[in-house]
Parts: sequence; C-alpha cells; structure tokens
Amino acid sequence: MVTKMRRRTAALLMVVLLSCLPGAIAQAPQVTGIAHIALRVSDLDRERTFFHALGFDEAFALNNGARTTEVFVKVNDRQFIEIYPRVREKDVLGWMHVCYESDSLQQLYALYAARGLRMSPVVKAGAGNLISSFHDQDGRVVEFTQYLPGSRHFEDRGKHLGALRVSDELQAIRMPVHDLAAARQFYTATLGFEELNGDAGGRMRISGDANEWIGLFEASANTQPQFLFRVANTKRAANQLRSRGLKITQQKKHVSVEDPEGNVFVFVKDSLSLSTKTRNN
Repeated sequence: MVTKMRRRTAALLMVVLLSCLPGAIAQAPQVTGIAHIALRVSDLDRERTFFHALGFDEAFALNNGARTTEVFVKVNDRQFIEIYPRVREKDVLGWMHVCYESDSLQQLYALYAARGLRMSPVVKAGAGNLISSFHDQDGRVVEFTQYLPGSRHFEDRGKHLGALRVSDELQAIRMPVHDLAAARQFYTATLGFEELNGDAGGRMRISGDANEWIGLFEASANTQPQFLFRVANTKRAANQLRSRGLKITQQKKHVSVEDPEGNVFVFVKDSLSLSTKTRNN
C-alpha cells in the first residue's frame, strides 16, 4: 500500500513539475498516433502470405529457439502490424490490441496515473522500445510505446517499405464496445483523445497533430473491429487487390478484404466520410 501511494505521489509531482516548465501546456506528453495493431492467427505462414498480397513487407521477427513468437509487418516507418501465432487451443484468434505511439512515455504514464489510470510499469520490450499497457472496460489490452534509437523498429527506418503496398497509412480503427457512453468518456477525459465536433458516431482524433482516429460502436453479435487504411484512389486499390487474387467487397467509397481469420481491412480515400453504421464486410 505504501509503495502504491509513493508511486501515485511521484506521478502527481511529475505532472506538476511538467506544468511549471516554460512553455509547457496541460498535456505536454503527446499520443502521436497509431503505432501498431496486434493479431493472433492460427497459421502464421498463411497470414504472412495475406499481408504480402497487400504489398506489406515483413520487417523482422522475434524467435524463441526455432519457434517464431512474433512477426512484424511494416506499414510505414512508424506503423506496424504484429502477428502472433496461437500457442494454446484456448487462445482467442483475431484482434488482440492496439498500440499508440507517445513521444514521451514516462511523462504520459505520469499524466495518466494522476488521472487515476493504473498502467503497467514502463519497461523496455523485446524489440527495444519502451512500452506500458492497461486493460480497458471491455477487457482488451491497450498499449503505448515510445520508439527508441537502437530498437528493431528504429533501425528499420527507410527499409522494408514495400513498393507494392496498397496503402502506406493505417488511419483509423473502429472497435466494438459494450458501453458506448462510458467508453467515449474514458477515451476523451482520461486518455485525452479529441471527439470530433458534431460527430455522433463515437469518432475521436488520437492527436491534434495527426489525422488518425478511432471509432467506437455498440457491440453486438458477430461485430468485428475494422482497420481503415488510406488510399489515393479506391478504384485503383480495388483493381490491385483483385489482381492479387483477393476476394474484395466494394462499396461506393471504400473497398475491403478479410484476412484468413476474418479480420476486416478497409481501404478508403477519406475514412471520415464513411457512415458510422456498423458494417461486417
């Protein structure tokens, strides 16, 4: 109990000190965008083939002896898709978590602690970056990371940028939640995301400095999250996907595909122009 109180006091002191620095603002540490999404799959090689068809290169992998424990597929120099193989039969397949990037994770940790959020201690992960996480109201892991010089991600900058990528930006994630009002309050008041003015669809910008956002919608049977990727031309994206042997679902403003596990990947020119109604393409 004493240790927890000391940590909370230290976090509060850090926030106060930050606010006293010249030029500081209320939320000095920034959440700068989406760093990665993580998926658990039943067949690692099959999933690799799927992302290769989307034009994304594999940047690197982590191994435990002869067994691959994690694959990092690259969207751009700051965004990745992490793929984990299922190890136990009870492991749930599909989307595992989203990770957001911060430019100062220790400061962000202190700010969130002052708001009452209990996160795991900031540590250096296997790939060499700082990381911290918590579980949201729906029990999902939410991660935050800070890229560090010397890490696998940092050292891969300028590399593995697939020339055949259908998209080079993961712009948004739409996720089902069981209590929409509570989730919106949490993401705005605690995490500091910015609810779009006049938007009734639960869409929030992650940072004022980035055009990346999340969307929340009421969970129901068979609803799945959607991962939205920006493209310059949806018709061209549809032709690219079709020519690579992928089954597509094409709408007026977007085209989507599913990976072998049923995860939905949407390619759209302007993701904020999409209807907020739930789709399961």
